[in-house]
This record gives sequence, structure tokens and C-alpha cells, in this order.
Amino acid sequence: MFLENTVNHEEQFGWIEVICGSMFSGKTEELIRRLKRAKFAKQNVEIFKPAIDTRYDEEMVVSHDSNEIRSTPVPSASNIRILADGCDVVGIDEAQFFDDEIVTVCNDLANRGVRVIVAGLDMDFKGNPFGPMPNLMATAEYVTKVHAVCTRTGNLAQFSYRKAINDDLVFLGENEEYEPLSRAAYYKAMLKERVKKLDVQDPEELKSKPKEENA
Repeated sequence: MFLENTVNHEEQFGWIEVICGSMFSGKTEELIRRLKRAKFAKQNVEIFKPAIDTRYDEEMVVSHDSNEIRSTPVPSASNIRILADGCDVVGIDEAQFFDDEIVTVCNDLANRGVRVIVAGLDMDFKGNPFGPMPNLMATAEYVTKVHAVCTRTGNLAQFSYRKAINDDLVFLGENEEYEPLSRAAYYKAMLKERVKKLDVQDPEELKSKPKEENA
């Protein structure tokens, strides 16, 4: 559960909030909402995203609902530490694309009194924990897991199923390449994929093999 009224001005430490979930679950939407509230309160806010993410805009964090906020693209997590100097609140989108240094950077900022809000995919398309997200979730004070709606069952979805034929771990895409699935739908989809990849031989070929080997 996320609580905003936890500021003790005698304690000069910040904290880390993590917003995680599958694709199309509203992670970026929630990140933008929190950052805009901080801006409305006249806090010094800076937003960062990995430079490789140029799907919507090179210098904006944009949600699937076209809600947006200006951001600074950075090639690595180490840049955030320098550029966030003097900030009250730091937002980081698509955190799964950063290396493990992002965990140290977020903790350093929080220890300096900065409120750090991080959004990212908690699992990759194979259903495995994604990059630095597990460690970020472990060290965060507040973790919010948001869900999409499964496109096949209508239930809550926590998996990002990749429809595109591409095995690269980092593969930027939208609804043409991905769809959110529930556990049951994801399991069935992955099982169907594995069956397709099986090398099934014709029974007649299998019968003829021993004869050919003995000849």
C-alpha cells in the first residue's frame, strides 16, 4: 500500500516507490499521476527514462492513454545520480531496461532525502523476473503491483505475452507485438508454442530407420 503522509521533516531521508506489472497495466499512467501531483505541490521534479525507449517520443514519458510528461533520456543509470542533483522527487520509467546500478542509484538518492518513484515491468516475456526490478522491489518502502485485463479471458493479467517471433530479451513493442494475459491464458499460449517447436517425425519414417541402419 502506498502512503503519502509519511514525511517526518526531522528525518532527512527519502524513500523508494516501485510501480510494477505487465504491459498495458497502467504503470506509466500511475507514475505520471504521482509526478504531476508533486509538481502541483511545487516540488522540484525530474523524470528519467532509458535512451533506448523512443517508441512514442524521445524526450517524453508517454502512457498508452497518451498521457505524457517531459523526461530526460539517459544512456545509463549513473547519469541519473548527477542529473538529479537538487531534486525533491525523481521519477524513473521503464526501469527494467537499466543495469543493476539503478538499484544503487535509487538507494543513494533516497538516502539523500529524495522521493524516488520507479515504474517498470516485473517480468519479461518468458515470465522471469526482469533485470533489476526484483532488487528494486526488495529495497523499496512501497511496492504497487498493477494489472492489465487479459485479452483472452477478461481476468486480471500479470504476464506480457510476446506475439512477435523474436527471442531478444529487450524488444520494444506495442499491441502488435505484445498482449497481456492471465496466468491460465499465458500457460496455454506458452504450451502451444512449445508444441509447435517439437520435432515430430512421421511414423513411417521411424519404422524405416532401423531397416536403413541394418542395410
